[in-house]
Amino acid sequence: MPGPELISPRSPRVSAARRLARRNFRGKERLFLAEGPQAVREAGMRADVLVELFVTVEAAERYADIVGRAREVGARVHLAAEQVIADISTTVTPQGLVGVCRFLDTPFEEVLAARPKLVAVLAHVRDPGNAGTVLRCADAAGAEAVVLTDASVDLYNPKAVRASVGSLFHLPVAVGVPVERAVAGLRESGVRVLAADGAGDRDLDDELDKGTMGGPTAWVFGNEAWGLPEETRALTDAVVRVPIHGQAESLNLATAAAVCLYASARAQRAPGGCRSVTEG
Repeated sequence: MPGPELISPRSPRVSAARRLARRNFRGKERLFLAEGPQAVREAGMRADVLVELFVTVEAAERYADIVGRAREVGARVHLAAEQVIADISTTVTPQGLVGVCRFLDTPFEEVLAARPKLVAVLAHVRDPGNAGTVLRCADAAGAEAVVLTDASVDLYNPKAVRASVGSLFHLPVAVGVPVERAVAGLRESGVRVLAADGAGDRDLDDELDKGTMGGPTAWVFGNEAWGLPEETRALTDAVVRVPIHGQAESLNLATAAAVCLYASARAQRAPGGCRSVTEG
């Protein structure tokens, strides 16, 4: 059985976990919080990631498989009062489980060495919810990596972790990469780099019709409010817009990212694309 119930929110273990809601403490300890059953379950699937688990009695019974897996990977499991979970959690309605996880970002050189065929680059993305959602979209579309530039939000912000819905634990993510280095490195690795921008001079539908989307591709996504700066667009091979066929003014960042990534995924799996139709 797990250790004794942690009654006091002033417990040193609870205090240490609570501090991880702040970026400077996360960076110092190289630890972050994963909340809820989905995130904790996925964290437990990665070796040496889940360090500690705080769980209420009710949640421990409901998610016995998650608690069991946490113990299997060597995480310290603490039964905690609901007030303790509420103090650690950054959500309004905690689900009874909060995990403490090790940082798991991947060096950019390793991303390039893996010769990825589909990559999402987040340049100047400041909203953590958008960053996590784009990461989730990239995972769903079969991307091999995500790159966050040094001008983007902290990958381990609790909102970003929640918005990724576990996808943070599925694919390599490089962080703090200058956008110039990201674009240059990907191009040198044989990846075509496309900027997604509503003011792009190329239309996504036209690019698909011309058959130019089947090769290794990286999409660069910009700031939620003002898109990509001209100097960033100039670094890429082409600036592509998602066509608006109706009367909507524009698409939000995550929706546009999903459209672009899935367009590439489909083109790459079509005859002549860089993936076979049987490849996962």
